[in-house]
Amino acid sequence: MAPPDLIAIVRPPSEALARCEVTHVAREPIDIPRARSQHATYVATLGDLGAAVTVLPPEPDLPDAAFVEDVAVVFDEVAMITNPGAASRRAEVESVAAALVGHRSLERMQAPATLDGGDVLVIGRSVYVGRSTRTNAEGIAWLRTRLTPLGYAVSAVEVHHCLHLKSACSYLGRGLVLANPRWVDVGVFQDCEVIEVAATELRAANTFRVGDTLVMADGFPATRAVIEARGFAVRTVDLSELQKAEAGGSCLSLVFWSGCANGTLGQCPPRTPA
Repeated sequence: MAPPDLIAIVRPPSEALARCEVTHVAREPIDIPRARSQHATYVATLGDLGAAVTVLPPEPDLPDAAFVEDVAVVFDEVAMITNPGAASRRAEVESVAAALVGHRSLERMQAPATLDGGDVLVIGRSVYVGRSTRTNAEGIAWLRTRLTPLGYAVSAVEVHHCLHLKSACSYLGRGLVLANPRWVDVGVFQDCEVIEVAATELRAANTFRVGDTLVMADGFPATRAVIEARGFAVRTVDLSELQKAEAGGSCLSLVFWSGCANGTLGQCPPRTPA
């Protein structure tokens, strides 16, 4: 049997990005050509790191459609298709779901449950879900009901002063969580060591793994230095225009291993490194 491939699903921003939802940041003008250029560099980085990238067409009528992470959460066994917390984003779901059909079976969330994928942090078989302005108690309960039979433990986590849980923390691997303790209670990560972001880099906690490399937004040199000092390879990407839309690096892609479902789970690397 062939080994699994690393898949990334992305969608370039359209002109509509200028009308994106913002919650915890002040609205600023977005340079759309520059945002597109930054996104293209981001996509090239995923490819350089070994991902097979599927690029979905832009959505000219959906301002936040580039943030594909929020409309699905991909586990080895199944892809959870979410009901995003912002009503303006619910039309994004079907095209992403269609892109996942060939990789996973799908479970679809229905109202009144709401959940954004950016609120879901997976560490092995532990799933932490942010209770935020986008993810409600019904959404967390829905996810718990479907994941518990698969051997996952789902915990709700309060999120403050930021859009999503993964704005406040991310899993680096090797039992290490990078976090901004002003935005999330790091006490929930009792089985991990918590590394705090630099005091002057409050938005630095969002990272994600592509193969053996951690990817994060440029502009957080002190936090990057701390991560690299712990032995991690790091690639940074300039996301300054996309950050005006309250974006982090992880929200711009769905990254997962193919070949993990339908009896081939044992062929996959761990979802999050030990």
